[in-house]
Amino acid sequence: MHLTIREALSIYPLTEAKLVAGKQGDSRIVKSVNVMDAPDIADWTKSGEMLFTTAFAMKDSPQETVNLLRKLNDRGAAGLGIKLGRFWSELPQIVADEADRLHFPIIEMPFQFTFSDQMNALFNAEYRRNTQLLQSVLEKQKKLMQFGLKQDNMLSMFQLISDILGYPMAVVGARGQILYNTSAWSPDQLSQNWPWKRKSGWVYAGKERAYRVGLHQQDDEPLGHLLIIPDAVLLANVEEGLFQQAADILTFHMCYTFRSHVEASAQRDLQNNLLRYLEKGTSLEEFLEQAEARGLSIFTGAYQCVISKNKPENLEEQPQVKLKNLKQYMESHPKSSSLTGHHFVFKDMMFSIYSTNQVDGFPEEELSQLLTKYASDSGCIEEAGEITFYSSSMKLKPTALREAYMECLETQRMASKLGLPDRVLHYETIEFAHLFQNVSSTMMEDYCAKILRPLLEKDAEYSQEMIRTLEVFIRNDGQVSEAAKQLFIHRNTVTYRLEKISDLLQVDFKKVNDLLKLKAVFLFRQFLHVR
Repeated sequence: MHLTIREALSIYPLTEAKLVAGKQGDSRIVKSVNVMDAPDIADWTKSGEMLFTTAFAMKDSPQETVNLLRKLNDRGAAGLGIKLGRFWSELPQIVADEADRLHFPIIEMPFQFTFSDQMNALFNAEYRRNTQLLQSVLEKQKKLMQFGLKQDNMLSMFQLISDILGYPMAVVGARGQILYNTSAWSPDQLSQNWPWKRKSGWVYAGKERAYRVGLHQQDDEPLGHLLIIPDAVLLANVEEGLFQQAADILTFHMCYTFRSHVEASAQRDLQNNLLRYLEKGTSLEEFLEQAEARGLSIFTGAYQCVISKNKPENLEEQPQVKLKNLKQYMESHPKSSSLTGHHFVFKDMMFSIYSTNQVDGFPEEELSQLLTKYASDSGCIEEAGEITFYSSSMKLKPTALREAYMECLETQRMASKLGLPDRVLHYETIEFAHLFQNVSSTMMEDYCAKILRPLLEKDAEYSQEMIRTLEVFIRNDGQVSEAAKQLFIHRNTVTYRLEKISDLLQVDFKKVNDLLKLKAVFLFRQFLHVR
């Protein structure tokens, strides 16, 4: 434990306590808490220990209490908590004066709470604080690792190598193009006698010389050459070895950059083929062949599609920047072992295909929970902003991919029209809205009034509270815990309210027909609100 007296007094039920003496010592650190049951407790008190007492052991002699305060202060105790009312009705003035002189905190403990209540509160608060601290450290370590794995641009890499070697240098590409040059050599001097042999060694341009090292990939594909132009006449063999090491480092990073460029280009082509199929209905085969050539198994069984979009008010940056961050975050935090996601960033959305190799269907509930985790994940929100997910129904055949895409778009359209606040929306739940959108307002009003009349006839405040509980329960597919979380109440409270609602409306939440009625009611209410 590592709390100041001031911080401890901000934790319930210690918020009901009063710092009655030694107020200038409220910055003392509480490292542990103990209960005082003997007058010689000071002999065993540790530095930073906070003592709780009923004053029984010192009720007969205020002067002994003064002596005790001095000993506790010498031992480095954090403070003394006294529960007044049983043995002392008030703190003796002589004790208060000594505590003020020593800046030793004395706290009047709330009588209605036990010592264990207050000790548990302190321990729980410290536990929560340590957990948050560990989480913060882990997040920082994760960011440091991600930063360390990011590749810097080649120009910075060239500059870094040049600074380390301490000599002017040049990098010439495989086609003879000058990629970097801090030497006094002209382009003609650098490309003299091109193409060069692979062998490393000294090359000359007039009276000047440079040490040249070839840059080759593992498959012997040439990337270019590194030339170091030293100002020293004699160089030790170890320096020539250093030049070779520098060339190896450059080769590695240039290979990575080359592969990244090729990968990015191939990904763009794949995305463009997919987008043409989804929007214009071109051949799916071309997309699948290209994906297979890149080693991607898009469809391993049943699948669902998801469109991810930023909230419009959160777009300080270009949408694609946020969506690329989202894609990167999802790929580095998959959060599921039974689902494989393939993500494609289009202009203002990310289209994902989640497939499974399970033989017993598709884990729709697991995908829903996965998307909910992303929607509420602080790390994801930090990287990509607030995201809303629109999912299709389950599909079995690859040829249904375009249909799934259209379902995602329809889910987005209907959610926007109805002003739904949910961060994860499914086509199957919003499909009712699509079916009922042409029902007249009068019919909707009559139906809602008929179903909810027993509730609406109750007190207005009670009625509104119960209808809100029912709406959140239905919106969360009958999940009591999720409803309780969104309503900020205990799940038992939700269960109690639902029992009352069931009696009033004469509905059974275990019957599909009754659930469908209630689903339609709240769908109609949303339509009426929009209209």
